[in-house]
Amino acid sequence: MTKKTNAVLVIGACGQLGSELTLELRKLYGDAHVVAADIQYPKQAELRESGPFEIVDVLTPQHLSELATRYKFKQIYHLAAILSATGEKNPKFAWRLNMDGLFNVLDFALEQKVERVYWPSSIAVFGPNTPRQNTPQDTIMDPNTVYGISKQAGERWCEYYFNKYGLDVRSLRYPGLIGYKALPGGGTTDYAVDIYHQALATGTYKCFLSEHTRLPMMYMPDAIKATLDLMHAPAEQVKVRSSYNLAAMSFTPQEIATSIQRHYPSFAITYDPDSRQQIADSWPQSIDDLAARQDWGWRPQYDLDTMTDDMLLHLKRINN
Repeated sequence: MTKKTNAVLVIGACGQLGSELTLELRKLYGDAHVVAADIQYPKQAELRESGPFEIVDVLTPQHLSELATRYKFKQIYHLAAILSATGEKNPKFAWRLNMDGLFNVLDFALEQKVERVYWPSSIAVFGPNTPRQNTPQDTIMDPNTVYGISKQAGERWCEYYFNKYGLDVRSLRYPGLIGYKALPGGGTTDYAVDIYHQALATGTYKCFLSEHTRLPMMYMPDAIKATLDLMHAPAEQVKVRSSYNLAAMSFTPQEIATSIQRHYPSFAITYDPDSRQQIADSWPQSIDDLAARQDWGWRPQYDLDTMTDDMLLHLKRINN
């Protein structure tokens, strides 16, 4: 059997980011050249049917080795992780998946001479003593969730593999991501996805964060664009090898509700903060992403109202 060469591997392809990124990569490189991988088969028919899909557990290095017998990978996007709120329910397993999974992918990339690796970080790397306004690229990082701790450690390891072994690893610190193609995956910012679904389904929403909780957010098309822009940038322009700050907008639950009410004036929101409030209170309210803008030309395209318009338009089409 001849290996498929110049293939792209997306691990965690069934997740909120992975499901959309995989389809965009298939548009760029051709369906047959982008291998989607996850621990279970995707429910999304388009993801399952548009190109190759492989069952992969990143905690089992043999799974990656078996892929190498069929594909010669040029790029790997390693997205598999347990997110902030879910991770607090089983912190030791979250640490194991997030860290051992990363090591397995980095080592596999070295062994197979993969040209570029992408691994996402998060604003969860920041903590209670980080400046909350215009959080700098380089600043105090004292995360207080296992997700944030694993992302901070992962940043250091990605930079280490670049400096020590020359592995071209690239990373972005995502804010909260909002998209219509996949349901929330257990993160602290998930309310900003669910609120749109509930606005259409019931006309009401009970938010697990307080009304004035301001957090950095980003619409999924901007997140996909930023990821691909970074991965396609010449290596000499990628000057940050831990992870780049990334920003688009910041808003509160009250502000997103107001944006939705432009379309549905009767939409009502109530507030019942839970354990995720403490996590949110330790995160930045706005991000300084000057390094990404200067190094490889990052520019977001969506603000709160243009995102709301697009989200509601697509969700109405899906529901109809």
